[in-house]
Amino acid sequence: MPATDTDERPLVELASAATPAAATPTAAAAAPAPFPASPAAAAPGFSRAVRCNAPSSFPADGGGAAYPGNAISTTKYTPASFVPKSLFEQFRRAANCFFLVVACVSFSPLAPYRAVSVLLPLVVVVSAAMAKEAVEDWRRKQQDIEVNNRKVEVYDGTQSFHETEWKKLRVGDIVKVKKDEFFPADLLFLSSSNGDGICYVETMNLDGETNLKRKQALEATMSLNEEHCFHSFKAFIQCEDPNEKLYSFLGTLYYNEQQYPLSPQQILLRDSKLRNTSYIYGTVIFTGHDTKVMQNAMEPPSKRSSVERRMDKIIYLLFVILFVIATFGSIVFGMKTKHEISPGNYAWYLRPDQANIFFDPNRASFAAFCHFLTSLMLYLCLVPISLYISIEIVKVLQSTFINQDQNMYCAESDKPARARTSNLNEELGQVHTILSDKTGTLTCNSMEFLKCSIAGVAYGSSPTEVETSYGEIAETTGKYDHKDATEFKRLVKGFNFTDDRLMNGRWAKECSRDAIEMFFRVLAVCHTAIPVADKNSSGMPYEAESPDEGALVTAAREFGFEFYHRAQTTISVHEYDPVSGGKVDRTYKLLNILEFSSARKRMSVIVRTEECRLFLFCKGADSVIFERLSKDTGKTCLTKTKCHINEYSEAGLRTLVLAYRELTEEQYVLWNQEYSAAKNSVHTDHDEAVEKASDYIEKDLVLLGATAVEDRLQNGVPECIHKLAQAGIKVWILTGDKLETAVNIGYSCNLLRKEMEEIFITLDNSSASASGGCSGEGNSMAPYEEIHRKLQDARAIISRKGTSTSFALIIDGNALTHALTSSLKNSFLDLAVNCASVLCCRISPKQKALVTRLVKIRTGKTTLAIGDGANDVGMLQEADIGVGISGAEGMQAVMASDFAIAQFRFLERLLLVHGHWCYRRIAAMNITFGFTLFWFEAHAMFSAQPAYNDWFISFYNVAFTSLPVIALGVFDKDVSSRVCLEVPSLHLDGVNNVFFSWSRILSWMLNGMCCSIIIYFGSLNAVLIQAVRQDGRVAGFDILGVTMYTCVVWTVNCQLALYISYFTWIQHFVIWGSILIWYAFLVTYGLFPPAISTTAYHVFLEACASSPLYWLSTLMIVVTALLPFFVYKISRTLYYPQYHDQVQRTNSKNW
Repeated sequence: MPATDTDERPLVELASAATPAAATPTAAAAAPAPFPASPAAAAPGFSRAVRCNAPSSFPADGGGAAYPGNAISTTKYTPASFVPKSLFEQFRRAANCFFLVVACVSFSPLAPYRAVSVLLPLVVVVSAAMAKEAVEDWRRKQQDIEVNNRKVEVYDGTQSFHETEWKKLRVGDIVKVKKDEFFPADLLFLSSSNGDGICYVETMNLDGETNLKRKQALEATMSLNEEHCFHSFKAFIQCEDPNEKLYSFLGTLYYNEQQYPLSPQQILLRDSKLRNTSYIYGTVIFTGHDTKVMQNAMEPPSKRSSVERRMDKIIYLLFVILFVIATFGSIVFGMKTKHEISPGNYAWYLRPDQANIFFDPNRASFAAFCHFLTSLMLYLCLVPISLYISIEIVKVLQSTFINQDQNMYCAESDKPARARTSNLNEELGQVHTILSDKTGTLTCNSMEFLKCSIAGVAYGSSPTEVETSYGEIAETTGKYDHKDATEFKRLVKGFNFTDDRLMNGRWAKECSRDAIEMFFRVLAVCHTAIPVADKNSSGMPYEAESPDEGALVTAAREFGFEFYHRAQTTISVHEYDPVSGGKVDRTYKLLNILEFSSARKRMSVIVRTEECRLFLFCKGADSVIFERLSKDTGKTCLTKTKCHINEYSEAGLRTLVLAYRELTEEQYVLWNQEYSAAKNSVHTDHDEAVEKASDYIEKDLVLLGATAVEDRLQNGVPECIHKLAQAGIKVWILTGDKLETAVNIGYSCNLLRKEMEEIFITLDNSSASASGGCSGEGNSMAPYEEIHRKLQDARAIISRKGTSTSFALIIDGNALTHALTSSLKNSFLDLAVNCASVLCCRISPKQKALVTRLVKIRTGKTTLAIGDGANDVGMLQEADIGVGISGAEGMQAVMASDFAIAQFRFLERLLLVHGHWCYRRIAAMNITFGFTLFWFEAHAMFSAQPAYNDWFISFYNVAFTSLPVIALGVFDKDVSSRVCLEVPSLHLDGVNNVFFSWSRILSWMLNGMCCSIIIYFGSLNAVLIQAVRQDGRVAGFDILGVTMYTCVVWTVNCQLALYISYFTWIQHFVIWGSILIWYAFLVTYGLFPPAISTTAYHVFLEACASSPLYWLSTLMIVVTALLPFFVYKISRTLYYPQYHDQVQRTNSKNW
């Protein structure tokens, strides 16, 4: 596009990049052609070549692989891969793999049972799991179909647009997206219905943020806002390869023989939505799985609870027991079989001289091996095949209760608690350490402008939350009416400032009037906020990228500098004129925006005033701004400003420093050429080149002052942290705030208490403990040695004072960098775990994740991370449990979390109530019971004769004992929720793993063995030699098997009834219903022909039901089998009660 005004300069910046017509672009080295020629060679990582308005599935430069279509697939399986892949997933479980091997062997003559009875339970369990996978994948498939078939208007090359499905789009297509529609692919924003080339985008589907983002088209293309304009539109794009970075984009547009740098401000990402704009035109750059949203679509890290991992070990232990008893029985069988060949030593009815290969005394070793394989199938019920399915059902139902808990519902934000995964429910009851973000997690992330320092003078008298918690507000409330301040705060969101010297234009009477005016002007101009109402409305609200920025722009409005309109290259402000005493409209030509980032810690804008003066306005962290001040800055003003910043930090406020610089035209022209060249560059050093250019202009600044905004604590945070501490949970705060701010927030939220002795580990402080008074050479030492010495000194202090004193460790990011090195991290962690509270300040998101990993690995205890922002995602994924706060910083933390809550205070109920219940329920779900088979085998000289009918064995874990176990895991409560909250120390049972320790597991196994002995020998002596049938015939092994099995079913279910602490009708129904199901099955199955029912044919109706001996034996044996467990439980509760027993008895009447 030809230049029209040589005085205008290109607007090129990270988030608002628009190139004015007066740009001095670099001419593309290309002859006139239908398309601009591409660069000779693309830099590594920047090979994407797109010819606009010439859609193609292949790169424009003719090389490389074909571009993918725009259809997406989020399914785990395809029709062809479902069966093999799903089967592979199921048989990764050792139990399922074992049952598969046994099922295969069951088709051989070695099988003691019919093959179908062994295979059917496996088929049921695996089919149920595969059906669940299929249903979930089908839902994903339906969502994919709906998305791929959405409609969008695409240019057909004949001066018109027509509708087509998303899946048919190709790279290079020109599309028209209308208001409230989603973008179908990653687009280069060409133009919009707004004449200034601006549109507004909602990115909730990408990062969860609800505030609108402003996007700006290049001035070179913004005139393409009619359909007929695209008939002759030809352009070429060279840009970065597909990647997952949502907030960065590098590329160049070659158009009209000129090149224009592209930034994220011209990119419209797939799945974001067009808002407040009638329509936009864009060209497709990335399609399908190349789009940034799909590049970010990755499976979250797989997390398994410690209980589940131990359950795997229990399965392996059961395998060991199975192999041991099978091996033992096979050895005895082999010895007995070999002995049979001796004359006079064999049983005549076995006819060893005519025995088959499985009982051949001459080949006793081989017979023993065959017996071993038979025994593996015989003792199959020792391994509960339905265990994983039962646990999965229980966890899903537990998650439902968490989701439906009204006590964790936030009415203010209309957000309930959400269990985003059911795998970690019981892990909540074992949390040992909580690592928490501060801003938005402990605080509201709803900023309020409270105080400021301008030209060395402090303004603002409203008390902070920290000052209020210390009771230090007497002087403040003596000067100003606190009630009025509260009312004002309620009227103006984000502004809680009270000081008559600055309000209502009185600042014009101050000595530093010029500095104050410039201070307010910087607040009103240096930002990326968007006004959401027209200029005639009062109290205009703003859409800002952060709550801090919104509070600062609101403050400027309240001080008389109301930002009311933003265009592509201008910002318009209603300014208070101190001369006339009225409002005047001023428009600033926006030349460049140097965006804020966590690395830069500052933001700058370069503007041209109506008087043609050039200014750079800058705001940022004090550590960054102070080192860029001019040498002519007054020392008095600088000293006072630093003093005020320290005071604000100590009061728990967040501070920013404001400064400016006036530029000459020559300075700006020279700099802008360098900056434009850096922005135009498309290579891996692009960011470094842009940062170097930015540093060059952001210097020799004139200090204006500092702002102080307050982020108040959420309701209930101090009380929640106090309860968590009583529960034995250590709380760490990981924040990027200054040390003073973090410490004072720590006091206000009850993490730090006055009786604690504080240990400071910083590179700026020469003592290891501020309160301990340790001193040393400090700063003269190398950083590594200094941190090492401070860690050693601090550990010495703790070891000297012992447990009589509570310690709090405070460490900053610089010190933490050295403390996390391989040689110091153990020393650092040893110090931290001996402190009651830990506070890490000035740390980066990466350091948050590293600290979390260190605590998780080194302590071996369950760690929980909680945060609300994108900078907390690494920490949440690294911890054993990640909890996301659905707050003001969007939903990225929630989307990466395992559990989501609306406020920090709900963490108390999540851990102390649901965590305690889920852990206790899951821990009680393992009852090993199957040794009756072994005793029968021993009595039958290990002949591999089954004691039970094969279908009895198959349905034991699936039908007759599974439902009561599921009901226990879902509904049992040892104490009420009120008691869990009143006695938080109950949580220590989970931390110390009281209910799922190996001693408890082995005791359950021992109990099962004892019961099996009582049941087997009791049944044997009660019915085997008695005349059970009405015709006087004695009982055979068929009646013995039914009697033993009846006793097993009664004993297992009654033991569960004895264990349950809190009965509901559901538990009564499933426990006694399971017993009735056994009798109903016995009757029904016995009615089948003998070829099917075998030993169960009419056995109940003809023999057992009419025999008083059967019923009396069942009663006596079951009571005897339950007696040891009952006596143990009663004696332990009465005479050797544990802490939870005492709490349970004390509160038994207070449900």
